Amino acid sequence: MKLRLVKAAKEYQVQITDMLDEWSSSGEKIIPYAIRRLDYHDFEYYCENLEVKHTKEGMVPDSTFFCLDEDRNIMVGAVNIRHYLNEALLLNGGHIGDGVRPSERRKGIATQMIGLALEECRKLGIDKVLMVCDKDNIGSAKSIINNGGVLENEIVVDNITEQRFWITFH
Repeated sequence: MKLRLVKAAKEYQVQITDMLDEWSSSGEKIIPYAIRRLDYHDFEYYCENLEVKHTKEGMVPDSTFFCLDEDRNIMVGAVNIRHYLNEALLLNGGHIGDGVRPSERRKGIATQMIGLALEECRKLGIDKVLMVCDKDNIGSAKSIINNGGVLENEIVVDNITEQRFWITFH
């Protein structure tokens, strides 16, 4: 499986819409938040406003990428990279938010996708990356650990235990 991170663009409208339609119909919350924040049915507006360019309303500048499986020409997930952490992201959110579409889980996609996101973090000059996941999301924790994540601690947010992992580049 050859995965590549791509920015939202008209050329990927069918693949992105297909993934988001599947996710929406599953009843699950679409993750990362960045890809569900706007209505993707107005695709031009969606692409133009997907990324936060300036600090505003508690949000920091970010980069959003969709994960393309080049062999099958489908989107299998997405990552959102926050360029730096504010107080809220330091506690619960981290630098990278990631999600794999429901039909593509348990195939090692998250581990590969996080690896690609870490390359993007390096390009942004981020040398220590925080990733957070729910304690009961064992697959997510494994994909973070597979990329060098070291558990710092666990915190409870809204009655959910969150695990905070740091990945340091050498």
